[in-house]
Amino acid sequence: RLSAGLLRQATYTTTRLGIYTVLFERMSKADGTPPNFFMKALIGMTAGATGAFVGTPAEVALIRMTADGRLPADQRRGYSNVFNALVRISREEGIATLWRGCIPTMARAVVVNAAQLASYSQSKQALLDSGYFRDDILCHFCASMISGLVTTAASMPVDIVKTRIQNMRMIDGKPEYKNGLDVLVKVIRNEGFFSLWKGFTPYYARLGPHTVLTFIFLEQMNKLYKIYFLDS
Repeated sequence: RLSAGLLRQATYTTTRLGIYTVLFERMSKADGTPPNFFMKALIGMTAGATGAFVGTPAEVALIRMTADGRLPADQRRGYSNVFNALVRISREEGIATLWRGCIPTMARAVVVNAAQLASYSQSKQALLDSGYFRDDILCHFCASMISGLVTTAASMPVDIVKTRIQNMRMIDGKPEYKNGLDVLVKVIRNEGFFSLWKGFTPYYARLGPHTVLTFIFLEQMNKLYKIYFLDS
């Protein structure tokens, strides 16, 4: 599972952050004025969708490897690592299976990145405009925590859809779910509307620190890039 998680981060996260940073700089005005909130959201959606498409194969492998331990012994797939999973999925089920659930994965990424990247940029800008913060790690930390809260609320329903579709099995020769909407309808009908946010606190406890570390490292790398490459 570790190998799948690392490959997912190496493909999805680097792609989305790289695209967002480049587009954000391109859309900023010559005087350094950042794009408005809706443009930030659009940039985040574009970056997220692209990153999700690139990272879907590793995501499929990760979800299957994670679920394997909960299955009966005769139903376990027994992947030894992420590359073994990718090869076996391609050979046994076809290459297209690596992108199973790609649409809901991209939909989730669009929501997550529009919420995460745009809310971070907007929160950071608001904190700086308040006059109580400078562009330093404290500002980045506070903006990241706000961004994590917004992202958690926005992403949990689509995360449920994505996970259940990617992990679904065939029942009597038919897929367990028809599409993402079918997942939502069945979850709400069987488990209740607020079950879409079941486990909000532990989800935020995971996503909050992840968001903080992501943006703090991103900010520091951007500063180093500007110092050593743009100003040299």
